[in-house]
Amino acid sequence: MNVRAAKDLGALIRDRRNELGLTQQNLADKTGVSRVWVVALEKGKPSAQLDLILRTLHQLGLALSVDSAKASLFTPRIDLGEIIRSTTKQA
Repeated sequence: MNVRAAKDLGALIRDRRNELGLTQQNLADKTGVSRVWVVALEKGKPSAQLDLILRTLHQLGLALSVDSAKASLFTPRIDLGEIIRSTTKQA
């Protein structure tokens, strides 16, 4: 998934939390933040602290990867995870 805005990151975190069967409070407890903070992050709070975001991603088993935007303009991107998810939903 390409994350281009805070809302994209929030949606990614919410979706992964749900996949793992965690409540917002469970995730907050594991990360060491309040449930209110998790709610704001999932809604796309643009001013969330990066260290807390990284800690949250770690608790969800996710890693942050950064690619050059210039390179991605010229290189077609294939998201195998998205292809697999779309085919398993149809099956």
